[in-house]
Amino acid sequence: MVALVEDFRRAARLAMNAGFDAVEIQGANGFLLDQFLQDGTNQRVDVYGGSISGRMRFLLEVVDGIVRDLDTDRVGVRLSPHGSLGGLTGSDTETHFRQIIHALSRRGIAWLHLVEPRASAIGLGDDASMDRANNAALFRDEFNGPLITAGGYTVESGADAVQTQAADAVAFGRMFIANPDLVRRIREGASLNVFRREKAYGGGAEGYTDYPSMTGELSLNALSS
Repeated sequence: MVALVEDFRRAARLAMNAGFDAVEIQGANGFLLDQFLQDGTNQRVDVYGGSISGRMRFLLEVVDGIVRDLDTDRVGVRLSPHGSLGGLTGSDTETHFRQIIHALSRRGIAWLHLVEPRASAIGLGDDASMDRANNAALFRDEFNGPLITAGGYTVESGADAVQTQAADAVAFGRMFIANPDLVRRIREGASLNVFRREKAYGGGAEGYTDYPSMTGELSLNALSS
């Protein structure tokens, strides 16, 4: 485990050396750290398994290692409570992730990034209206710092999340892929390119880097999802 923690630290240092402003530790969506957090996958019987205090040990060691090099104001963490990507499951998600998030809050990291579980549910579709747990609402009080929410937001629902203080910021994924100038489009009330799901992850430029930016007159049509 020491070697893995050092790999994370080295990656963070290299990112900063390359000119990044900060780094976000990927503890979500079925990746390695998430596999340790969930008792559906973590069947270890050593100090990195068992109770939630053991299962979150690896994540906290990675955070503690990175902040020794970068300081807390340069480090964020991404988590996906209630997510099911990769087949991950947990027995008492809300209780367990409250403890995880509380431990991260005590460390004073720069932000917490929570993926809403509907992002797992929609799979290859784009219907984000499913009735799922609201991670931003459930866990915001556990974290004493900026909260980012992500997962199936439209421009309108994202704006509502910030205006109602459900979160401090909203992260967009496929919408940003389809609209390389997304920030400008939102600011100026322009229409959005439609994300082509069937072209996603095709291994080439089509459906990934070939979406056009705005040109000519701005469209004042209603924003699409």
